[in-house]
Amino acid sequence: MSPFEQTGTASAFDQPRLQVDGSVLARGALATAAWTAVAASVTLLANRKVGFADPLYVSETNAGFIGWAVLLALATAVGALWPPLGRRLGRAAPWLVVLALFVGIWDLLTAKLGVLPVPFFAPPSSLVEVYAEDWPRLGESVLHSLRLLALGFLFGTISGFVTGIAIGWSRGLGYWVHPVLRFLGPIPSTALLPMAFFFFPSSFSAAIFLIALATWFPVTVLTWSGVASVDKAYYDVARTLGAGRAFLIFKVAIPAALPHVFVGLFMGLGASFSVLVAAEMMGVKSGLGYYLQWAQGWAAYANMYGALIVMALIFSGLITLLFALRDRLLGWQKDVVKW
Repeated sequence: MSPFEQTGTASAFDQPRLQVDGSVLARGALATAAWTAVAASVTLLANRKVGFADPLYVSETNAGFIGWAVLLALATAVGALWPPLGRRLGRAAPWLVVLALFVGIWDLLTAKLGVLPVPFFAPPSSLVEVYAEDWPRLGESVLHSLRLLALGFLFGTISGFVTGIAIGWSRGLGYWVHPVLRFLGPIPSTALLPMAFFFFPSSFSAAIFLIALATWFPVTVLTWSGVASVDKAYYDVARTLGAGRAFLIFKVAIPAALPHVFVGLFMGLGASFSVLVAAEMMGVKSGLGYYLQWAQGWAAYANMYGALIVMALIFSGLITLLFALRDRLLGWQKDVVKW
């Protein structure tokens, strides 16, 4: 009998070992290889000179690609041993490969070969130049847009929520408000831009009104639908237990209507983005919409692309936050629709 069997102590060879996930390793290696090829292409191939000035931030852009490839290699090595990171990397690996192909072809057709015409198509280093040189103006535009969007969406959400509950609960109010909804709701808020800029004292207040209007309609309709679709048995049980009107509204109708309310909030937030950009382009001389129009007017297409990327990240982030809030309040719907 061995000493380990006599003492009941496990051998060092019997200790559990870390299991390497081969699929994660393969996917991560493929993504790393794709971005390594991109880093080699942008670094080793010479840029084609266009115009009289040399492009800026080329070395910084190349260093960023090299650093990203090294980071992917490290993440692949760690993810093969750590399942949480490995699962995330495995899901993202196909998209990482596609993005590497896109960036590599983009750099070849612009910076290396000059196939795509200038200034309509700029190389990747031009985006780095935009964020490095023009960040004060771009950051100020982001703050203006967020302030305008927050005020308009807040007013539209509150008014739509209150209106939806009121007409869903009271048939008398529904009789008077329903025709207004049918008349004003289908009209795009952007079609009212000239009237709003005429009647309101400033373009900023007019833009807030239009964003609120674009948010108000879907929130009102979906809240109304949610309140009207609550099972009558819930009210009967609550009344049997002595509940009054306030309890029925705030403890029965509103909680039961929350799934519909969040659908209206998602629709209203999407509509508010369109109205925000249109209002900033046409009347409000600030914000990301105005920045886009300014960049197009000066043929600064790299600035325009940089602003579009920032806009996409901000709007997607706001929807993500709204989904997180919905998952927090409505835990049973967490996996129904994902963002």
